[in-house]
Amino acid sequence: MASTAALAETAAALGDPARLGMLAALMDGRALTAGELARVAGVAPSTASGHLARLLEAGLLAQERQGRHRYHRLASPEVARVLEGLMALSAAQHRPSAGSPPRTGPREAALREARTCYDHLAGRLAVGMADSMVARGHLRLGEDGGALTGSGEIFLASLGIAVPGRAGRPFCRPCLDWSERRPHLAGSLGAALCRRLVEMNWVRRVPGSRAVEVTPPGWLGLREGFGLDRAAPYPSARISGAR
Repeated sequence: MASTAALAETAAALGDPARLGMLAALMDGRALTAGELARVAGVAPSTASGHLARLLEAGLLAQERQGRHRYHRLASPEVARVLEGLMALSAAQHRPSAGSPPRTGPREAALREARTCYDHLAGRLAVGMADSMVARGHLRLGEDGGALTGSGEIFLASLGIAVPGRAGRPFCRPCLDWSERRPHLAGSLGAALCRRLVEMNWVRRVPGSRAVEVTPPGWLGLREGFGLDRAAPYPSARISGAR
């Protein structure tokens, strides 16, 4: 278990608007240069260098060198999980005034609908997919982890997904969705599912954003494979043949 001093150090590293802005910009899994992150945070390059050094020292960022350039990315999926949780907690703590309709998650409708959460999918689409897999008996999802069933392995094979290795990182776990406040699928299994949907052109990334959009072939595949209908409300989409 982390010591109180270590927890305080991590919290202090996160406790700056510019640094949080940099980390949030990396939530789509990309690696960005110091200059790009400086522009995102709205600070001078010299100031950005100090912020990046602090985040690297805290183990929240990883740095890669390619030629003359240095690129920064989130250090691990666990960092992304913490950030997504902080976003949900912050939104819950800053509720609208009485009488105002509650709104959870990002302001942009496209981000609430479907986005990347580091290397896996999030938003209404991802919650609907997780619900579908649980309802069909493909997946068992608890508070701290999940398990793929035999029918789940067959289902993934039908999508062309080999069951990811279970070593090195959590295989399957729930991740509390910032906008839906219900779990979507993370871990190596969630990452494999996201990669495959992109490969099949079921979803495509929106340039310059964490948002992803579902393609027409994607809606057909999602209806057949997950029982998700574009016209049905997420995440309580109608699931044909659900157990």
